[in-house]
Formats: sequence, structure tokens, C-alpha cells
Amino acid sequence: MTAITAIRAHDVRFPTSLDRDGSDAMNKDADYSAAYVVLETDAPGLGGYGLTFTIGRGNDLVTESARQWALPLVGRDVDDLCRDPGSVYRELAADSQLRWLGPEKGVVHLAFAAVMNAVWDLVARRAGKPLWRLLTEMTPEELVAATDFRYLTDVLTPAEALAMLREMEPTRQLRIERLHRRGGYPCYTTSAGWLGYDDDKLRRRLKEAMDAGYRHVKMKVGQDIDDDIRRLSIAREVIGPDVNLMIDANQVWDVPQAIEWVHRLSEFRPLWIEEPTSPDDVLGHAAIRAAVAPIGVATGEHGMNRVLFKQMFQASALDYCQLDSARLASVNEILAVYLMAKKFDVPVCPHAGGVGLCEMVQHLSVFDYVAVSGSLDSRVTEYVDHLHEHFADPCIVVDGHYVPPERPGYSTQMIERSVAEFTYPGGSYWRSRLPAQSSGTS
Repeated sequence: MTAITAIRAHDVRFPTSLDRDGSDAMNKDADYSAAYVVLETDAPGLGGYGLTFTIGRGNDLVTESARQWALPLVGRDVDDLCRDPGSVYRELAADSQLRWLGPEKGVVHLAFAAVMNAVWDLVARRAGKPLWRLLTEMTPEELVAATDFRYLTDVLTPAEALAMLREMEPTRQLRIERLHRRGGYPCYTTSAGWLGYDDDKLRRRLKEAMDAGYRHVKMKVGQDIDDDIRRLSIAREVIGPDVNLMIDANQVWDVPQAIEWVHRLSEFRPLWIEEPTSPDDVLGHAAIRAAVAPIGVATGEHGMNRVLFKQMFQASALDYCQLDSARLASVNEILAVYLMAKKFDVPVCPHAGGVGLCEMVQHLSVFDYVAVSGSLDSRVTEYVDHLHEHFADPCIVVDGHYVPPERPGYSTQMIERSVAEFTYPGGSYWRSRLPAQSSGTS
């Protein structure tokens, strides 16, 4: 029997605030961080690696919560776990003491995502397949068995989900071949549009994005309307009239302010306004959507659980669903959101950009196209060009497309040298700087 022998949980933080990478109207000094979980086994070379994303202080709380979630896995038979990851999810989620601290939101839900991401990585590694291929080779019955339908059956039943998946099953291989022919899954870049960049850097990064083949670019807005107009003018000057431009307010506005601000920026023809208000305000998003059309409304990176997404779909509150691979409770909950999006005909354009998120969402987007939606219409996945060098299997983007990963797993294994250097506060980077620095992580 191959067994899980130990749990390691690491508080890993990168000093991205120094260059204003990740800066937006809400988060001005983000140090991109990961609560990183390793499931060790007694089989040489076999482990499970998972993470969730935060932006600095408090990452230690998520890390410890993840360790608590994962402890019941020690001693478990890896083969049993891999045969039915849905049962593992339901067993862990039934921990009423940890669940009570959320439930299904905040620190404990982020931590649960890290643990289940490690479980799914282990399942894929054990099978010798990248996660996207593992999922696309699962039968509709297996996918439904892995999906969390709790609180959703008034909108989506397992029988409905099974019918949708069965309809797409015979043509899965055709879409895999089509994806390879076109160079991968389309993505957009946010790397040019951080709010803290000066005009010269903004122009340079936008030109680099155009030279790299991107046809979708996202800009941060929401701090100052006149500054937004100036920066979006620069963006349109560099990218031209035909490239898709998206704008992201990162939750800073009340509903009336969002409507007024987006109307002021409508001359730049944004494809969508992202996170225009509180991520929990379903009816607020619906009101904004009705008022700013034909500009779309996109949200979901802070969507705390599948129930919130259910209500967003029911209220016709969004045009683009931006689920997050490290805020929802891994594949089991993400499957439910993808299936609901399919039923409500809402394209899923996952949020990424944080530590390891790009590595994960590439698997999810390919799976969605192959096995659920069957479409690339109005679908584009976020990409941010930083911190990939810290991963053993970094994502690859060519000409504005994610190249489907080939190595087994969820692409979530971090390089041990990076973990040793950037673990907080004892890693070599932080030991050498903490006494003299006063960044957001101190």
C-alpha cells in the first residue's frame, strides 16, 4: 500500500510590492503569496502539491488552516484516495468544527482549496497525466460523482449535469485536436495594466503585449477618473481600435458610482468592467449590468463559493464568469460552477495572475472547452507574466495562447529552492531583509 506519510504547509511570500506588480485601486502594496501544501507519500517521487493565493499578511493563518484540513489525510491509502476524490472532498468538508469557521468562505475555504488542489495534483500524478487530460478522460458519471451539488439542485441537478456531459463526450477528442492546431487556449494579459506603473512603463508593457500576439489587454481603474481617462487614452493609442480592452475596478465602487464611472469610460469601448462593486452584491451587479450594457460585467475572482455563483446566474448579474482556482474549493466545487455556467450560457473566463493561478487555470480552461462548454466564443483566460520561474512545470504562453501542459499533475509543484528562499519569515530572502524593511508583510 502506498500511503500519505506527512503534511507540509508553507507560508511563501514574494516581494511584488517593491515594483508595484499587482497594484490596483483596492490593493496597492500586494506581496503575492501562497499557502503551499505538500502531501508526502512513501512512494519515491510521488507527492501531491497544492496552494491557494493571498497577498501578504494573513497568509500564515491560511497556511495553518490548510495544515488542519490536511491532517486527516495522513495514513490514507493513496490508491483509495485516487479512486474517488469526490469522497475525499465530502469527507473533509464534513469537518463541522473547521467548516463552522467559514462556512465555505474566508480563510478556511481558501485553505480547503489548497488541500484539495494538492489532492487533485496527487490524483493526476498517480495517473501519469496532466490534470486537464485526467479530467477530460473521466466519464460523465465520474465527473458528476466528483461534483459538489449541495445547495444547487434547485438550479442544477446531477441528472441535468450528466446529460450535458454525455452530450459533449463523443466529440472531446476533436476539440483536443482543434486546440492543439490553433496553438492552445486564448488568454489575455494584465501585466501591462497595473495601476502603480508610470506612463513610460505602461506604454512599454502595452507594446510588448502587442508584439507578443495578445488581442485582449486588461487595465486597472478606479482610483481617479481623470487618471483613468488619461491611462486608457494611452492604452488605445498603443493597442489601436481593434484590440479588446478590459477594465478592472477591484471592488472599489458603490453601485451608483460604478455606473457613473463606467459611463465616463465608455468612450474607450471596454469589453467588460470587472469587479465593479462588492463581490457579494448579487443585485448590485445585476443593476450595474443593466445600466452599462453593452459593456459587459465580469466578476468571480472573489466569489466565495458555488452558491454565490448560483445566485449570480439566477439574477442575470454577469456576462463573464471569472471563477478562481484557489478561492473555490478546488475541482469539486469548480465543476459545479462550470456546469451552471453551461446551463445559463455564460462564458467562463477564469481569474489568474497570482502565485500559481496561471499554472492551474490553464488546466481548467482546456477541460471546460473539451468536456463542458465545447466553445471558445467570448472565452479568454487571464495571464500575468510573473513568478512562473518558481514552479517545476511553469505555464507556457505563445502568441497569446496557453499551450496545454504535458507533464503529470496540476502544475502546482514549487521549486524547493524557491520555497526555502521565500518562506516567511524564516526563508533566506526574508531573514536578510525583515529587520530593515517595512513592507506590507512585516
